[in-house]
Amino acid sequence: MKARTRTTGRHHIPARPRRRPWRSLSLLLAVLLAMALPATAQSADDSTLYPPRVPLFVANTGSGDITVFDTRLNRIITTIPVQGTPVGVAFLPNGRFAYVTNESANTVTVIDTLTNQVVATIPVGNHPFDIAATPNRVFVANFGDGTVSVIDTTTNQVIATIPVGRFPHTPAVTPDFSRLFVTNNGSRSVTVIDLATLQPIATIPVGRFPAGIAFSPDGNRAYVANTGDNTVTVIDTNTLQPIGTIPVGAAPMGIAVAPNGFIYVANAGANTVSVIDARTNQVVATIPVGNQPEGVAAAPDGSFVFVTNTLDNTISIIDVLTNTVVATIPVGTAPEGAAVSPL
Repeated sequence: MKARTRTTGRHHIPARPRRRPWRSLSLLLAVLLAMALPATAQSADDSTLYPPRVPLFVANTGSGDITVFDTRLNRIITTIPVQGTPVGVAFLPNGRFAYVTNESANTVTVIDTLTNQVVATIPVGNHPFDIAATPNRVFVANFGDGTVSVIDTTTNQVIATIPVGRFPHTPAVTPDFSRLFVTNNGSRSVTVIDLATLQPIATIPVGRFPAGIAFSPDGNRAYVANTGDNTVTVIDTNTLQPIGTIPVGAAPMGIAVAPNGFIYVANAGANTVSVIDARTNQVVATIPVGNQPEGVAAAPDGSFVFVTNTLDNTISIIDVLTNTVVATIPVGTAPEGAAVSPL
């Protein structure tokens, strides 16, 4: 049966009802800590005593803030107010700063990850949605005007604006920092940009309403979640051609590739996460999560995957060894984007 879709103003999802070694021992200790200590914002003193080693930042679009979650201690460290409606989050590769798109304010907020303080606000294009970073540049998909803003991380100023397709949704940088791939939600395409020249070099056809995009660890494949087709398009990043299509759940939105090469896809219309084996391009597991999952982020050590549940105001934590949800954490209102610090 063909799925009906509706437009949220940022992307399309199916029509819904009105209410729309750290392994076993360390995980056990973390769970016990989480049970003993409620998942609420802590004081500044506590944050100083227990700085997050590998923080997860969650953009809460409804409450206008960022939840900072300590992936080591399995608890919330603090909540950072930002400007407007935060949607996307990206860390610099060294983890020192995080950049957050504020869709309703047409800005990007810069957060110092050592102090969890806002240190800059940068004007960008119209309705900035998702965001990606290299060591010296940040790239912002401006959903409302069909462009990508390029920010110099030394000056925190926009130094270029690149035209792409209609309704650009998610930018992603190849692992070698040589190219930027941008999904165009309104053009059924991905724009490829050479980062040496900041010029588009290719347009790749994909499915309907492409949203999230992620790369294999070796950079040879890109995976695009097609919200309108309930599929993932596989792209050969050497030939810049689509080479396969993988059926997943209803309305796939966010996508992340774990260090082991398995692909995690948040199906916003099915309240599930599809797990794809990249060796076979087959779905090998389907994991129930919360209500309308949208964002996905993988821990750099390969241990867990984090999923934002927009209508539940929670994140689900998935153990990649068992592909089961091991914790559900309340965060702010309407969480969407999420990112884990690379360091």
